[in-house]
Amino acid sequence: MKVSIERDRLLKPLGQVSSVVEKRQTLPILGNVYLRFDDRSLVLTGTDLETEVTTQIDNVDGGDGECTVTARKLYDICRALPEEATLEMDVSSDRAQIQSGKSRFSLQTLPASAFPRVETEQWDTEFDIEQGKLKELIDNTAFSMAQQDVRYYLNGLLLETEAKELRAVATDGHRLAMSEITIEGDIGEPRQVIVPRKAVLELGRYLDDSTLIASVRMNPNHIQVKAGPLVFTSKLIDGRFPDYEKVIPRKLSTHLEIERSEFYDVLARAAILTNEKFKGVRLNLSSKRLLVSAHNPDQEEASDEMSVDYDGGDLEIGFNVGYLMEALRVLGGDKVDFGLQDPNSSCTVTAPGDEATLYLVMPMRL
Repeated sequence: MKVSIERDRLLKPLGQVSSVVEKRQTLPILGNVYLRFDDRSLVLTGTDLETEVTTQIDNVDGGDGECTVTARKLYDICRALPEEATLEMDVSSDRAQIQSGKSRFSLQTLPASAFPRVETEQWDTEFDIEQGKLKELIDNTAFSMAQQDVRYYLNGLLLETEAKELRAVATDGHRLAMSEITIEGDIGEPRQVIVPRKAVLELGRYLDDSTLIASVRMNPNHIQVKAGPLVFTSKLIDGRFPDYEKVIPRKLSTHLEIERSEFYDVLARAAILTNEKFKGVRLNLSSKRLLVSAHNPDQEEASDEMSVDYDGGDLEIGFNVGYLMEALRVLGGDKVDFGLQDPNSSCTVTAPGDEATLYLVMPMRL
């Protein structure tokens, strides 16, 4: 196998497939990237046995063949070369000889036949969506996924299809994020799949904000997203996601329309002196005023307040300030609707007039 390619053409695709490769793995070949040259096209594949990323570079000079080389080392070599460099790779026996200008490298290879692939079955759900919309859906919800929770089904993102709707839901048991978009054309039978946390974060990095189309395919065990030359395939979490509809309050007694940036800044200042472990802040709501306060084990205290359009009775409730700030950061816009009921009920954070995205945060005892 021989390949001659400009460094700038190789760097981004190589970075995409290398990002899925685990730094520590039980099988040496899982640290490698699979390279195949065929009919002037270079195909690159990386996998961790759960997730697989494949991309293709067309109109490349070289000779047909295949091999696997250490992903991280090859990527670091490409990144260290000058921007306009051309990389020449010649693979023979168990070595890949790489040359660029006066630079020479010799990398160990492993047999391409031993490289594992994510075996997929037939797809029974398929639809197209703009990359920007899919990325927004992920960005709006992924931060609420659990991390290493014993309830393994929470360590991922629920994707739910129904008629022409695609909905994403994530929760760690203390907060919940939900967002939905409309798809052109009928998706088919309703389906729920749970995409693993790592796969969700990787996919969010691969997608861009463009109107270019991404093709999504699902079956009971896998999801695949094709965006341009990149094909992303992941196994799904085998589990049942909680019935999130039951925890979303349908009627809240108090709705405050608050300046988003001012509310965020008030929370950020109070957060400086919160307990580092629990990050709790107390919200005191009274006539025309919202007071935010915090304290920590060192007997240090912080308080800040802002004017709000509220004429009800006094209300005191505690929250994890990080959960509120993340929701405000993702929502954007000038104002947010902050929904409250009582000190023991969850609050909702939404954009006024927008029912497509909702955040739910459980209260804390302080």
